[in-house]
Amino acid sequence: MIDEPQGPLASRLRQRKFDLARHFHIPDDALLGSLSLTHLHCGKSTCHCAHDQGHPVWSLTFGKKHVQHIPKPWVEQVRRRVRAGREFQDAVREVLTANAQLLVLARQQRKKKGKRS
Repeated sequence: MIDEPQGPLASRLRQRKFDLARHFHIPDDALLGSLSLTHLHCGKSTCHCAHDQGHPVWSLTFGKKHVQHIPKPWVEQVRRRVRAGREFQDAVREVLTANAQLLVLARQQRKKKGKRS
């Protein structure tokens, strides 16, 4: 069994971890991935895109090879959902990092106790 690390750093890490866990629930509409704007040429020689930047196309990319084109009216909602997913992932990452740091502190404090005995 791992002893709980003691001291001000351990206390701050635990407090931050519990604050994050209380604050963040899993958003039911959050999305994984990134939203990006690209421009495509349709191939018609008479279209403005033949000599211009191209037609704007929004895409949600997730996983290794998943790309989903997003209709323009959906862009703001998808952007908000991607942001919620990213904030959730960041919070989980911070909790997991705090857990790892607490484990390291427990190990260091155990070693110090062993040297004193």
